[in-house]
Amino acid sequence: MAMMPGEEKQPGETRLKQPLRKRIKWDLFFLALSVAAFAALSLACRDKGSRALRVSWEYFQEMVFILPAVMILMGLFAVWVSREMVVRYLGREAGLRGVALSILLGSLPTGPLYVAFPLAAMLLAKGARVANVMAFLSAWACIKMPQEVMELQFLGWKFTFLRLGLTAAIIIPMTLLAEKLHRREGENEAAPRP
Repeated sequence: MAMMPGEEKQPGETRLKQPLRKRIKWDLFFLALSVAAFAALSLACRDKGSRALRVSWEYFQEMVFILPAVMILMGLFAVWVSREMVVRYLGREAGLRGVALSILLGSLPTGPLYVAFPLAAMLLAKGARVANVMAFLSAWACIKMPQEVMELQFLGWKFTFLRLGLTAAIIIPMTLLAEKLHRREGENEAAPRP
């Protein structure tokens, strides 16, 4: 994403440091490694290999149907949600209110976690705080309202509220620690090398 003349790099905005060719080579290496592991599994245990192939095909089909909708959603988000709004509600100045809003936003949708990663990248690009993006991803992974309703129905209100409270109590310090580590890594990269 090229910056326009006069634009400054905003905090939270990241750039990929590796050249595209190098990233593609690594991606292809890991793809080949996965295919080799799958082939070895298929040769060693035919029943597990066929099961792994079936599960892989099911995930591939799911991604083919879901990812176009995610790309449309990202396009709409990029156009309809302004950078100022993201910075106001999810930026550094939002404080713990921003973390709470991120947890709420992450707990509302349903769907697999890989849908949340492009949205998280878009939030970072628009100036969201790293802790808020981590809270959004964590909530998407483990606090989904439809899941909580089912949990409440089958496991009872005590278990549900205890798990929700403990999850929220762990998410907040974890996201703040992740942001601190991210900031420290950025400072180490910016430090001049001898």
